[in-house]
Amino acid sequence: MTAVITVSTCTPNLLSNSPLQCSKKKSKVALKFPDKSLPFQALVGHRPYRFSSIKTSAPIATMAVKGAQEVLPPVLDSTSDPPSLFDGTTRLYTSYICPYAQRVWIARNYKGLQDKIKLVPLDLGNRPAWYKEKVYPENKVPSLEHNNEVRGESLDLTKYIDSHFEGPSLYPNDPTKREFAEELLSYTDTFNRAVITSLKGDSENEISAAFDYLETALSKFDDGPFFLGQFSLVDIAYAPFIERFHPLLLDVKKYDITSGRPMLIAWIEELNKIEAYNQTKLDPQELVAIMKKLFLRN
Repeated sequence: MTAVITVSTCTPNLLSNSPLQCSKKKSKVALKFPDKSLPFQALVGHRPYRFSSIKTSAPIATMAVKGAQEVLPPVLDSTSDPPSLFDGTTRLYTSYICPYAQRVWIARNYKGLQDKIKLVPLDLGNRPAWYKEKVYPENKVPSLEHNNEVRGESLDLTKYIDSHFEGPSLYPNDPTKREFAEELLSYTDTFNRAVITSLKGDSENEISAAFDYLETALSKFDDGPFFLGQFSLVDIAYAPFIERFHPLLLDVKKYDITSGRPMLIAWIEELNKIEAYNQTKLDPQELVAIMKKLFLRN
């Protein structure tokens, strides 16, 4: 069997403040599944992290989905067999601990696509060889298998899911809001870099400027508590990182991102009422441990 793979080379980087330069190409690959796995490959240039409490051979948790319960599938590692690839099933290859993958997971949940887009969680510290060889040569998450093609890059995928699947729209029709949305989406890398690079320094100026930017952005529209008034792709883009930075900065810097920022307080409070987001959250202490291991190793 062969399948068409669309490879995107614009995967975001926490330490990059450059605009995304995306290029894509299609290629056909034969589906032959190896018996043995290749060595671990790094994710997005960062030292990989594993979360042992998530790795299991059985379903790991249940989540409320419109009154029902979604059982999260087990994490696949180098010993795991592949799913029946390119069989018409739409799959989101993800990681339960990756903020980029969380963006797409939230969009999938918000649009009510739990039955239409199957989660395939991977162990980033011990990924299956078949993922790089047969699914996504970039060997990163997230990626989406849909209509015999595989696409990557989190912001591209949230837009793709919004435009190609049914459910509540995540992108506004108002041209003013669309323009502001693109401005805020292009700022995400700068925002992440400002926080990450300031963690090891003594100054809090860059962190304050980054969160002041968000506070100002949240005051632009008065028809709701979110960046564009109503919940949108922009909130999804920032939510996983603020979820991590909030407890991390309190722990490392004793810096409260909500102090003096009432709009951000209201945004966090309303965000936590979004079921689609809550289904993807991790314990704050666990997130702090992961982020410290990633960025504060000596």
